[in-house]
Amino acid sequence: MNKSSLLTHQQIASLIPHAGKMCLLDEVKHWDEKQIECIASSHRDLQNPLRAEDSLSVLVGVEYAAQAMALHGGLLFKNKDITAVERLPAGRLVSVRNLTCCVDRLDDIDEVLEIYAQRIAGDEQSLLYAFSIQSKQKKLLEGTVSVLIS
Repeated sequence: MNKSSLLTHQQIASLIPHAGKMCLLDEVKHWDEKQIECIASSHRDLQNPLRAEDSLSVLVGVEYAAQAMALHGGLLFKNKDITAVERLPAGRLVSVRNLTCCVDRLDDIDEVLEIYAQRIAGDEQSLLYAFSIQSKQKKLLEGTVSVLIS
C-alpha cells in the first residue's frame, strides 16, 4: 500500500506528541508501511527550542528522526481498523547506534532537511528504525534507533 499524500505541519502535529515549536517537521513527502520521508526547515529557525549556545548541533537530528518515526507510527495506527484501542501507545527512544555525523551543526544548512526513516524490525513491544538526514543529496547524519513501546 503506497501512501503518497502530503501532510501539512498542522496534520503532523495532530499525530505526534510534540506541540508548538517542538513539532520540527514541516511535511511528509512519502510514506508506506515500511518507511517515511519528511521535510523540515525548522533547523534554520532562530527560535528552535533545541538550539544551544546560538547553534543547532547535528545531534539534534536524532530528534528530527525520532519525530519522523513517531509520525510513521501515528500514520500506521490511524490507518488500521482498530476498535478496541483508541490511542497510539507511547514509544520511548532507548538507544541510538551506528551514529555517523557528517557535519557539526544543522543551523548553517541553507536547504531543507530530508528525513528518511525505515522500519527494520518491530513488534508490539519494540521497534528498530534506520534513519538518515540529508540536504540536497548530501548526507548529514545517519544511524539506527531502538524504541520501546509502553
